Amino acid sequence: MTDLERVLDLLSSGEVEIHGLLPYASNATLLTTVRDGSNETLAVYKPRRGERPLWDFPSGTLCLREAAAWVLDSALGWGLVPPTVLREGPAGFGALQLFVEEDTEVDVRRLLHTHPDDMRRIAAFDVIVNNADRKAGHLVVDTAGKLWSVDHGICFSDDPKLRTVIWAFEGEPIASALVESLREFVSREGWKSDFETLLHTDEIEALRRRIESVIREPCYPVPSPDGRHVPWPPW
Repeated sequence: MTDLERVLDLLSSGEVEIHGLLPYASNATLLTTVRDGSNETLAVYKPRRGERPLWDFPSGTLCLREAAAWVLDSALGWGLVPPTVLREGPAGFGALQLFVEEDTEVDVRRLLHTHPDDMRRIAAFDVIVNNADRKAGHLVVDTAGKLWSVDHGICFSDDPKLRTVIWAFEGEPIASALVESLREFVSREGWKSDFETLLHTDEIEALRRRIESVIREPCYPVPSPDGRHVPWPPW
């Protein structure tokens, strides 16, 4: 069993102990410890019942979108989203994600200089998942220096909703290695079935269209002069 398999098994079957709410989240976001015998880890628990209703996303789907982001990232092999499972917990059904211990000394305003390739990968990921809420606070560097992408509950809409703080690469080409991994993913037979319980059929089709659009024209988008393209608050 690999380390990833062990983490997923622990998240899926371990006993969940809630410590309390994490600050500044707009939905119920709980710090927990997950235990199975001598194995334990910190995890972030987002129960469905704690999701704030939104006018443009179906109620009760944010936890599913968190899981869909993990499924997609895992399939692409981009290594951006912490391992995430869906399960029952003390506050009901929801998403449980491995907690990333943040290096609090890191200035996220410098990530374009310290983690340029990772930032390009995250920017491309946001395009294909149609991330409507890429805040700076959703970029987390752990104590080993790895950059993670978290908070994907407001993604995968079938309407264009890209709102992000990462516009530094607008108009630049997307790396060929990223494009090739997208090509391999979307050409894999049966990939849509991985999302059937997580996203609406229209959203899965929209995901396919976005991926194929990037493959045809592998450039980062340029924001139009109309509309809102940065989330509020940006942090």
